[in-house]
Amino acid sequence: MKKLFTLLFTIVFSGFTWAQMQISGTVTDSNNDALPGANIIEKGTQNGANTDFDGKFNLTVQEGAILVVSFSGYETQEVSVNGKKVFNIVLKEGLELDEVIITGSRTPSRSNTTSSLPIDVVGVKELQATGQTTFDKALQYKIPSFNTVQTPVNDATSLLDPYEIRNMGPSRTLILINGKRKNLSSLLYTQTSPGRGETGADISGIPTDAIETIQILRDGASAQYGSDAIAGVMNIILKKDYKNGSATFRSGITGEGDGEMLGVSVNNGSRFGKKGFINYTIDFSKTKMANRPGTVDAEGEAADFGANINFVNEFLGRKPDAGNINASPQTTAAKFLINGSHDLSENSDLYFNAAYVYKMVNSFANYRTPYWRTIGDFPYLANFFPGDHPTNAGGYDGYLPTFEGLLGDYNATVGIKSTINDWNVDGSITVGGNKQTYTVSNSHNRSTILDSNNENIYRENSPISFKPGGTAFSHVVGNLDISKILSDNVSIALGTEFRAEDFEVIQGGLASYDGIGADSFAGNRPENSGEFNRYNLGGYFSVEWDATKDFQLNGTVRAENYSDFGSTFVWKVSSRYKFADDKYTIRASASTGFRAPTLHQIYTQKKQYSFVAGSGIQVSGLINNVSREARQLGVPRLKAEESTNFTVGIGGKPFNNFSFTLDYYNIEVDDRIVLSNELSTTFGTVSYFANAINTRTSGLDVVIGYKNLELGNGKLGFNLSGNYTFENGRTDNNGSALIDATQEALLFTSRPNTKWILGATYDVGNFGFTLNNTYFGTTKFKQAGMDSNLRTEFTPQIVTDLGVNYNIDDNWTVAFNANNILSVLPEWSFKAENAAGQAILNDPAQVKTQSNLITFNQRYSQMTYDGYHFSQLGSMFNLSVNYKF
Repeated sequence: MKKLFTLLFTIVFSGFTWAQMQISGTVTDSNNDALPGANIIEKGTQNGANTDFDGKFNLTVQEGAILVVSFSGYETQEVSVNGKKVFNIVLKEGLELDEVIITGSRTPSRSNTTSSLPIDVVGVKELQATGQTTFDKALQYKIPSFNTVQTPVNDATSLLDPYEIRNMGPSRTLILINGKRKNLSSLLYTQTSPGRGETGADISGIPTDAIETIQILRDGASAQYGSDAIAGVMNIILKKDYKNGSATFRSGITGEGDGEMLGVSVNNGSRFGKKGFINYTIDFSKTKMANRPGTVDAEGEAADFGANINFVNEFLGRKPDAGNINASPQTTAAKFLINGSHDLSENSDLYFNAAYVYKMVNSFANYRTPYWRTIGDFPYLANFFPGDHPTNAGGYDGYLPTFEGLLGDYNATVGIKSTINDWNVDGSITVGGNKQTYTVSNSHNRSTILDSNNENIYRENSPISFKPGGTAFSHVVGNLDISKILSDNVSIALGTEFRAEDFEVIQGGLASYDGIGADSFAGNRPENSGEFNRYNLGGYFSVEWDATKDFQLNGTVRAENYSDFGSTFVWKVSSRYKFADDKYTIRASASTGFRAPTLHQIYTQKKQYSFVAGSGIQVSGLINNVSREARQLGVPRLKAEESTNFTVGIGGKPFNNFSFTLDYYNIEVDDRIVLSNELSTTFGTVSYFANAINTRTSGLDVVIGYKNLELGNGKLGFNLSGNYTFENGRTDNNGSALIDATQEALLFTSRPNTKWILGATYDVGNFGFTLNNTYFGTTKFKQAGMDSNLRTEFTPQIVTDLGVNYNIDDNWTVAFNANNILSVLPEWSFKAENAAGQAILNDPAQVKTQSNLITFNQRYSQMTYDGYHFSQLGSMFNLSVNYKF
């Protein structure tokens, strides 16, 4: 220890005695083309510079300095100064773990193993190697703390699957595009499934080919970025390459022979004027439906619908799945994205990016069987939906309502970066929006409403196609960020953000909401529709101090004011200490945070259809917190959630090609906003949002990588990453009347309690092989209607993916992926909470009854009505062909 302190003292003292010198140079690639924006850092300090458009740089350093030169997509290089003043530095292509990190810090960047914060860096090639067809599903099989699955019941959620980091819900992860806030989706999840009551940004629509890297900060960052960053931040870095374009053709199919997918994308670029660049991506895709219905139980159906068992058996004899389509829906998507910049002067740069996503989804509601919607109750259905029933008039055999959704999502940023008297100034404006509109077809309005002539408006006069309306969200964000390196040891940053948000509930057509409304999905009523907005203004100040070469301290404070609920103040401190010749880093952070209630949560009010165990689909209401109904029920207005985050970890590179990080986290949230269970009130059965509970989430993140192992004529690499949840639950008994066991399970145990990804890569000659095994741990549910002495658990499973790449030549590459090659499917079982529960499990008849209650009589036998823990489609096979221009 004495020697260590002596060494530290010597290093610190010598740092003050070295003489400084001015150096300059250029940074190019192996083709001698300039690399604009390359990062040059004096090792062990925050002193650095970026290259201009011609790859040139100027920097003042110590005479004995070592330069760390990095550029995204190229190998990082260290260059000794040794008194030399002019440098010509050539970087080799190849993504490295030491890629420059910017997420989570407003000051000069650092690498992930030596940063003071836990950050995942994932390159586009790693995402593509998963073989998944969308960006969010690729992250599911790449980032252990990231989880997303399709919801069992589609309708509006078919447009966007809920995702989350560290089991904290989709609304607590902030999404950035090139460091700028992306707009939220307009969809509010209200189904009884994971993510209930929340919303998030639509990341599924981002074309993978437009992405250079993903940086995921696994730490609270409200002090740096504002609301929504309690669980972490995902920064999506877009491609800058304007010379190396490519075109990719993709196709795929499931092991069952459905879910066919075709897609084509083009990524290319060009110079923009004399000094600028533009990179653009165009992506078209279509995925057909993949159906996985269950075999419906006749006795359960007869009991639920009061139907004759013989009538039910006859129908199910012809349609064992009761006509249900439990599917991954048909999806058609078109995606457009551009990214670019242009040097305005020697010290100023104009940058911009823009994206638009169009998505069309066709899905279905539950099939209305002829004993559910009977011809005796609705004789006109024989004319509306003629079929093949042997005894019903007109052959009426039930009907299947469709749900068709249209989504448009856009975002755009334009800004200027400039250096003024050594101050780095970045000013930008960002706009973004998301709009979703719906169509319900093959349905009817069964209400009895008489006109002035005493004739029914609906029933036999009902339309069979409806426009239920939809939702829209948009924002405008202005940012001004200023930073400066004050000395070799201290850098500061400050900035401000103004944000205006607008949320709209789009009114449906009269027939879609009048009376009961369209059967399966009622439209938005005029009194529940309208446009709602707010604005907020925030400011922050950050400082980073290298107390010594190895010891660093960072601090940030932020104040924010919202027009609808007031002000908040949060802070964050972080630190890291490097030792053993920079091979290891100990790091820790502590912070407070907040999440503002979204406009969706404040203003959404609607009638909704939901499954009630033993009763089928029922209508209930969602009332908002500013309505007259809320006032009469004494529902308080929403306020911001407040959080306290603590993280401590260690990272290291003990030898070449091996790296690891290990991070413990603890997140406490007070006044957490949740959607209540359905309550019986004077207004009927309703639910509403409330700051109902306090929660704690703690766990461990592990990332280990070992690469470039010589094996034969090739190189082998291994990676192991995992997330383990120690605790995820309530810390109080408040709001017990609002949050029942079902809602608690959806909040805390409906995602895997642990998830691990063990992968291997092998590159030999023109071939590249990847093998990934993803372990999904236990998930637990307490479905509504199930006996309270029972719970359900999904058994841990391992999903295995295989990928093969073959480079035909310098231009052509063929890739084949077999995902879930063993066709592993989710499996669940009942578990007893006590002796009374065990008595139920000992009786097969009672087990069958309980199973029917939570699967809608086995319609959702594979996942239950509330959800499951990974995709239910089994094996999937994908083939892609890529041509480089």
